[in-house]
Amino acid sequence: MGSMSKEDVEFIGKQVKDMYGTYIGKVIGTITDIDGSVQTVGVDCGSEGLKQVPFEQLVVQGQYVIFIPRWRLDAQRLLREKGLTLRRIRALIDIVSENDDMKEDAELIHEKYKMKLLTLDETEKKIKDKLEQRLADLDNQLKSIRMLRFDAKLQNKSNEISDAKYESVKTHTVEIIEHIEHEKAEIVNIQRRINDLSVDNMERTESPKQDVHSAAVSYLGKVETPSPQPKTPIPAGVVVGNSNSQTPTQKPVAIGADGEEEPQDSDWLKRISSS
Repeated sequence: MGSMSKEDVEFIGKQVKDMYGTYIGKVIGTITDIDGSVQTVGVDCGSEGLKQVPFEQLVVQGQYVIFIPRWRLDAQRLLREKGLTLRRIRALIDIVSENDDMKEDAELIHEKYKMKLLTLDETEKKIKDKLEQRLADLDNQLKSIRMLRFDAKLQNKSNEISDAKYESVKTHTVEIIEHIEHEKAEIVNIQRRINDLSVDNMERTESPKQDVHSAAVSYLGKVETPSPQPKTPIPAGVVVGNSNSQTPTQKPVAIGADGEEEPQDSDWLKRISSS
C-alpha cells in the first residue's frame, strides 16, 4: 500500500474491527520508517495487550479501521499472480502455434514462467494449509460458542438465570456465530477459486487441446521441468485480539490485497448481509 500521508494518520484513536464485524481494539499509534511511511500500527486489544499490525492489513472505512486477515492478502496475491502466469503461458503457446520461427525465443520465456509456476505452487501449498488451519480454528470457536449457549439454556431451565439473561446470551452468541460463518464462507470461496486455477493449470499445461497446432504440442513436450527454486517464506500471519463483539455488526467489506474493494467476492457478501 506504500506510504501514508499525514492526513491518513487521522485514524489514530479509531476503533478496529475485522472484516466480519468483530471488535478488535483501538488504534493508539504508528511506527514509521526512516522515510516517514507507516510500517506498523499499534492496536490496543485490551487484555490481549498492544498488537503491532502491518499497515497493509488495515483499511480506513468510515469511522472504523478494518483489519484484513493475512491469509486473505496472501490468497488474493496468489490468485492474481497465478492467473496472470497461466494467461501468459497460454498466450505463449498461441504465439508458437501461429508462428514457428518464434519457437526458440518462446522456449526461453516459457522456462521463466514454468519456474514462476513452481514457486507459486510452493506458496499455494502453504496458503492452502493456512486456510485449512483457519477453518479448523473457526470450527472450534463455533463449538465453544454453542456449548456456552446450551449451558445458558440449562441454567435458564433450572431457574438459575432469568429468561431475559438467557435471551441476552442468545443475542450475543448469534452475532458471533454470524461473524464466524461470514469468514468461513469467504475461506471456502477462496479455496474454490484456488482449486479452479489448479484445474485450469493441469488442463492447459499437461494436455494441450486438440486444436492447438502441432508446433505448440511438440515444443511443450520438449521443454524439461526445471529444478524448483528455493522456497520463499510467507510472512507469518498477525494474530489480533479475539475480544467479544462490542459494536453492532457491520456489513463485511470485500477488500483486495491492494486495498481496493473487490467485485468478484461481492455475491456472497450481498447474500450474507441480506440474510
